[in-house]
Parts: sequence; structure tokens; C-alpha cells
Amino acid sequence: MVKVLIADDLADGATDIFRNRGIEVDRKVGLKKDELIKIIGEYDGLAVRSACKPDKDVIAAGENLKVIGRAGIGVDNVDVKAATAKGVVVMNTPFGNAITTAEHAIAMMFSAARQIPSASQRTQAGEWPKKDYVGVELFAKTLGLIGAGNIGSIVADRALGLKMKVVAYDPFLSAERAVQIGVEKVELDDLLARADVITLHTPLTDQTRNILSADALKKTKKGVIIVNCARGGLVDEAAVRAGLDSGDIGAAAFDVFVEEPAKSNVLFGAKNFVATPHLGASTVEAQDNVAFQVAEQMADYLLTGAVTNALNMPSVTAEEAPRLKPFVALAEKLGQFAGQVADGELSEVEIEYEGEVSQLNRKPMTAAALAGLLRPFLEEVNMVSAPALLQERGGQLKESKRDDSPVYDSLMRIKVKVGGKWRSVAGAIAAGRPRIVEVKGMALEADFQPYMLFVNNSDKPGFIGAMAGLLGEAKVNIATFNLGREASGGDAIALVGVDQDVPVKTLDAIKALPAVRYVTVLKF
Repeated sequence: MVKVLIADDLADGATDIFRNRGIEVDRKVGLKKDELIKIIGEYDGLAVRSACKPDKDVIAAGENLKVIGRAGIGVDNVDVKAATAKGVVVMNTPFGNAITTAEHAIAMMFSAARQIPSASQRTQAGEWPKKDYVGVELFAKTLGLIGAGNIGSIVADRALGLKMKVVAYDPFLSAERAVQIGVEKVELDDLLARADVITLHTPLTDQTRNILSADALKKTKKGVIIVNCARGGLVDEAAVRAGLDSGDIGAAAFDVFVEEPAKSNVLFGAKNFVATPHLGASTVEAQDNVAFQVAEQMADYLLTGAVTNALNMPSVTAEEAPRLKPFVALAEKLGQFAGQVADGELSEVEIEYEGEVSQLNRKPMTAAALAGLLRPFLEEVNMVSAPALLQERGGQLKESKRDDSPVYDSLMRIKVKVGGKWRSVAGAIAAGRPRIVEVKGMALEADFQPYMLFVNNSDKPGFIGAMAGLLGEAKVNIATFNLGREASGGDAIALVGVDQDVPVKTLDAIKALPAVRYVTVLKF
């Protein structure tokens, strides 16, 4: 029975979704770290919001843990690196609260422009401070977006409706997408110089931390309004306070802070500052949406292998999963083959897709191939961690695809460059099973066996009999025997499926045969 733990306060409907799909679910909110560590090993999935913090110790204790679902956008509370290394998929729900968060940013922009909270408080205290609140119009002003993803694009849409001009800084924003959402793509310094209002919509990473630093804020217009409803740490809070006190910054509105809960903060008490307690996603609709979405995503993954909104794994739809499954298995085995014959420094990897498979979602197949490839080199590697590990090792990856395949409906080829020389192996699906169909460019067909003797030799008479004799002497039973060659008397290969591992002494004897260039035992 698949089991999921809900460790944060999620809408009740999330529990119903799991149970209706046949997944056992426990709801235990407010667990201390040591309490969570004691029980996490029982569960296949962990659903959280922001209070529960699955760090490396919790993840290490999750012996059966396969997926962590974060009901919300940010995953600051999840050790994604540790999860990736352990093969645990980390999912979030980037769209469930996007509208709510964007609307809050717009509300904060208006609040800062007109100082509504302060005016309300003083009015209700019996004052009539009309002369103290001369605000600014947003009409025709320039809004600078830092981050133009899902939430940022919604903010842009609302701002354009207010007849504002929108400029955006986002390294991942294409020129085509900028035109589509109606913004002007600019560099950060250009945005700082032109924007009347700056609003942030980016995750907190090493690249975005303190993106609005003291130096950056010095480049802004006098009287600029700063809105942060994204993540604490994107803005230098002390520098904003200094700007508010000097008047260089006209107003600021923050929903997020470096330290939360923010019981005190350098910004509190500043003139023209508006604060809310991380309310960006706090609407009834958003709370329900993210809870339901994370439950559906986790259930899909645990039951079908479908991957949605994962931070460390390629997405696979429920419809794609059955079609991809045999090709993912083939990719992993081909990767294992290539990894076991790569007896030197791995510098480049090329994966070629031919025929129908080239039209499928190739990312999970590539991830599986890399996992198989790196397994002989690394103790712990999986589909989730493999792409990052290859990059860390300095390996270059190249993919290519062809719409047709000369012989097979679908063919996958893996080439690895080791010590300046290329090694290649190709495979296909035949009768529903993964098969080897080419090695070193030589055609042959062989099923994968738990143990396979791989020999590269010269095509000379007597070689096969001599090798078979040595295996017979060692009482190693031959299960399958497949041959390929370039031409008579030329380069040849033999793939011999055997029922047990080949003793080192026998391998040495085979290597000593005059025709043999290379021999090893492959294990699958």
C-alpha cells in the first residue's frame, strides 16, 4: 500500500484526493524534526506547505520516500539538493496561487502609492489628515518587473490594464515571450533607471539574493516605489530603510522578509512603508487550489509515474508515462552498457533518437540514460540526480533527433567519448523488450542478460570455439550468443549472455587469445 504523510495544514480535500485514489494517508501537523525523522521511513510521499522543513536529515531517514510535494511556489523549506541526490522528486504548485499572489502585489502597489493603511489608521483614530497624504498616480507610470514568469506576467497584464508601461528584467525571458505578454525586455540597470515602481517576482537563489542591493538602489529614480511579494532576501532591507528615511525611495510595500515570522524588522516604523505577514497566497481559493493540485500531482507520480511541476525531474504526463516506460528502461540499460565500457575519463556524451521515439518527451529518457551511464562511476546516482552529476563532473551532453530510422520504428544510440575515443551502443524495443541492435556501428541483435560477456576481436577462424572452450572449462553456461562484424577478417564483436559471472582467471585467458582486443563482463 502506498502511503503519504501530510505534515502541514492543507485543505481537507487533499486528504480525500489521496484516499479516493487508493493511497493511504496520515495527517500529522506540527511534528518536531526528531518526530518526523522517526516516522518518515514509513511513507512514500510527504506533503508540506512552509512550516514543515524536510532537510537532509529528514530526507536521509526517508527510506521509502519517493516524492515531496510543496503546496505553494517556493521550496526554501525543502533541501532540494539532498532530495535530488537521494532520488526523491520535489514538486511544487507554481500556478495554484499565481493569481492570488499577483493580485496582492497590485494591492500593495496601490497601498504604497496612496499610503492607504496609514491613512486608514489615522482616520479611524479620529484624525482627518487629508493634507498629509498626497499620493502618486499609477497611470502612465513605468512598472519594472524583476522576474517575468507566471506571476510576473499576470502582474504585467494587470498593470497594462491600468495603462502603465511595463519593462521587465528576466534572463530567461525570450524576445517572443516579451512581445506576447506586452512588456519591454531590458537589462537590470536599464530597469533601475527607468522604473517608477519596481516589483519582484523571482525565486531566492544565489543569483537573485540581494538583487536590489544598496548599490542597485542607488541607480533608481528618486521617489521610486519598491514592492516585494516574492521572497525575503531579494532586497537589502537596511538599504530600503535608509532610502525611505532620506526620501530617495518614495514608498515600499513588503509581504516577505529575510527573517519570518518578522516580529521586528529594520523597516518597521519607517514612513511610507506598508507591511503584510506573508499573505500573498492567502485566499480561500489559493489555499484550496495548491492543496488539491499537490495531492493530484503526488498521486499521479506514485501511481503512474507521471511527473508534474517537479524542480529536479523532467515532467511526464499521465498520458505519456505508459508510452515512455519501455523507452526509459531501454535508455537506462544502454547507459549502463556505455558506462561499463567507458574505462577512462568521460568527457562527452551524445544521445541520438531516431524514428518515432524522437517525437516523444526525450528528457526522462535522457535522464535515465545518464543514470545508467554514471552508475559504474558513482555509488549513488539516479534519474533525478544524473544530469546535475554529469555537469558537476565536467561532462558535455549533446542530444540529436531524426524523424526516421532506416531499420527500426524507433532507435536510441548512446555515444561516449573516453580518452579521446568514441564508444557507441544502440538499442530498440522489440516485442515489448529492450534489445541491443548495434555496438561500435556493427549491427547485431541481443537481449539484455544479467551477465553478458562483451568481446571485441578480429574476425579470425577458431576464435569462437576457443572462447567457448574456455567458458566450458570454467563451467560458465552460455545462454545466448550474438555476433557482429564490419567485414570478413575485420573488426568484430561478440555479446555472450552467460548464467553467472565469469571468473577473473577465465577473463584473463580470453584476453590472451590472439584475436581479442578487449573483453569485459557487463552486468545489468
